[in-house]
Amino acid sequence: MKKVVFGTGLLLALAGIFAFAQPAGNVETTPVENKINWMTWEEAMVAMENEPKKVFIDVYTDWCGWCKRMDASTFTDGDVIDYMNENYYAVKFDAEGKEDKEYRGRTLTYRANAGRRGVHELAIVLLNGRLGYPSFVYLDEQQNSLKVSPGYKTPDVLLAELKAVAAGS
Repeated sequence: MKKVVFGTGLLLALAGIFAFAQPAGNVETTPVENKINWMTWEEAMVAMENEPKKVFIDVYTDWCGWCKRMDASTFTDGDVIDYMNENYYAVKFDAEGKEDKEYRGRTLTYRANAGRRGVHELAIVLLNGRLGYPSFVYLDEQQNSLKVSPGYKTPDVLLAELKAVAAGS
């Protein structure tokens, strides 16, 4: 009798779980057209020549868990996406990338002997030598640094920061 009662309870519990579960096809995702228009460093620098605009740089690494969380949550928020795309050139920059980069008339390179895993000189310059990920750098229309903002940000915190920097606060 105990087995029958236990089995019935288990079946009812499973039925309840599946009754409220969403089918895989109905999972909400960010539409492809509603994404941040991420650019490479080079694309943003060319765009700045044609149409000056503030630049938002996401300085990240492949191993950074908080960077991945930002990609999955904050950078998929509709309000963040809309504001970013309208007011900034958005750049994703791998702080451990190995390709040379041009910035302010200098060629910056990857340094294998810096940091634990090596680091790109552009990350050092942009972050004023304070390497931590994720970190965000804001540049003005003349490529001058406006602000360095380290650490994970929720969508509302990042949106407020984007607005403050765009307004010159």
